[in-house]
Amino acid sequence: MQPTALAVPHADREVDTRGLNCPLPILRAKKVLAEMASGEVLRVVATDPGSIRDFKAFARQSSNELLAQDSRDGEFIHYLRRR
Repeated sequence: MQPTALAVPHADREVDTRGLNCPLPILRAKKVLAEMASGEVLRVVATDPGSIRDFKAFARQSSNELLAQDSRDGEFIHYLRRR
């Protein structure tokens, strides 16, 4: 996956899920999103390549907005806006 050309959104919170595989990155993100206010942005850093498709599906199912996804140096970064 090539890095996105989108501007990097401002993140209110961050979750580091490096070294964790599905479903743990999603579960960690879900827990933090539940603690956030509507409209706040969560940045999730993962090393699981499957997290790209997992966060797309999670955003559809949870009605949280997937703002951007990026990858660099073996890390996958996801930005989600709390519904």
